[in-house]
Amino acid sequence: MLHLLSQIKNCKTCEQHLASGVNPVVEASTNSKIVIVGQAPGRIVHNTSIPWNDKSGDNLRSWLGIDKPTFYNTDLFAVIPMGFCYPGTGKTGDLPPRPECAPLWHNQLLDKMPNVELMLLVGQYAQNHYLGTKAKNTLTETVQHYQEYLSFSLYHTPPPATTSGKPKMNGLVEKCCQS
Repeated sequence: MLHLLSQIKNCKTCEQHLASGVNPVVEASTNSKIVIVGQAPGRIVHNTSIPWNDKSGDNLRSWLGIDKPTFYNTDLFAVIPMGFCYPGTGKTGDLPPRPECAPLWHNQLLDKMPNVELMLLVGQYAQNHYLGTKAKNTLTETVQHYQEYLSFSLYHTPPPATTSGKPKMNGLVEKCCQS
């Protein structure tokens, strides 16, 4: 796993497309139990190299009912964005994650994490990638029907930066953290 993480953190596949430069942000361990698949790092995360180190991360940790030390314990949580680098800013916010990252790295990472009990798919890019045609027509609809996907050990949330409500986690995270 350490060799793979080093390869990812040194990846330059998308360099020509990233105005802010490459800085892949990913955290994982062979012991990780919960995988959080989000969109892509924002500007603050790009600058600090700490995943979810911004208001969205504060919201996500609040939803999950956990503190920072628990969240950053890679034996519990892996953080694998759809795009590992900050994609830059567009007219209405951050650009979408680069499409190269997930196909290039996700399966390799997941293959090295045999203890995963739950994947949290945060936002439409993660949901569309992992659910494919099983995703509903909208992000909101997919989140509302999360129970249809629990047999896949997948749980879906809207992006924390765009939502004021708190998703119902129904003890899923607590169960994984205690097992």
